[in-house]
Parts: sequence; structure tokens; C-alpha cells
Amino acid sequence: MGLLDGLLGHGSSVDPQDLAKRLDGVLIEGERVSLAFRVIRDVFAFTDKRLILIDVQGITGSKVDYMSIPYRAITRFSVETAGTFDLDSELKIWVSGAEQPVTKTLKKGTDVRGIQRALATGVLR
Repeated sequence: MGLLDGLLGHGSSVDPQDLAKRLDGVLIEGERVSLAFRVIRDVFAFTDKRLILIDVQGITGSKVDYMSIPYRAITRFSVETAGTFDLDSELKIWVSGAEQPVTKTLKKGTDVRGIQRALATGVLR
């Protein structure tokens, strides 16, 4: 069912150790991935120092955008859950120095509470 959930856009957990291998060259020495969620092909990776948003682009997925947001730069965030008729959830992250928030659409079934908890843990430490 995990593959079906991923194809349908539902958030699924990612093994942090497997993701750490994929992030070789992105993570700094001593940094570790503590929690990660996959939504379709994109990944939200929570490390002990920052949030890394991995946006896989194109048909082949060979183009990848890694957005790194240090927890100290996050001024506030908002997680909107899906409703009965609105099938998508929305995550907004305001970063100091940016006018507009980073916005990600999450499909219904994504663990928005887990994402919110991970953000709160990183930001409120």
C-alpha cells in the first residue's frame, strides 16, 4: 500500500538512514536526518540543524531542487489540513528576509500533524 499511497500523493515516512545516503554532499559533517516525509516524489527532510525541501522535477526526475531552511530563520509556519470538499492541505513557512512564505501543497492523507510537530521541534528548541 505504501507505493500506492506515494503515487496518490499521500505522505509516507522515509527511512532517515536511506535518505542520508541520498543527501550525501548536502549534509554537513555531523548533521543527521531525524525525520522525513515523502509526498509523491518530493521529500521533507528534518535534520538536527535545518529543514531540507527536496523537489524532484521533470519526467525523469533527474533535476532536483534542494531548498535548505535553517530552523533559526523560520519566523512562523502554518499547516492547513484538508477538509471534506478541499482535498489538499497546505504548508506555509515564513523565512526571515523573504516577503512571501514558502508554500507547499500536500495531498489529503499526508501526515500534516507529523510535519507540524517536526517543524515545531526544530523551531522551538
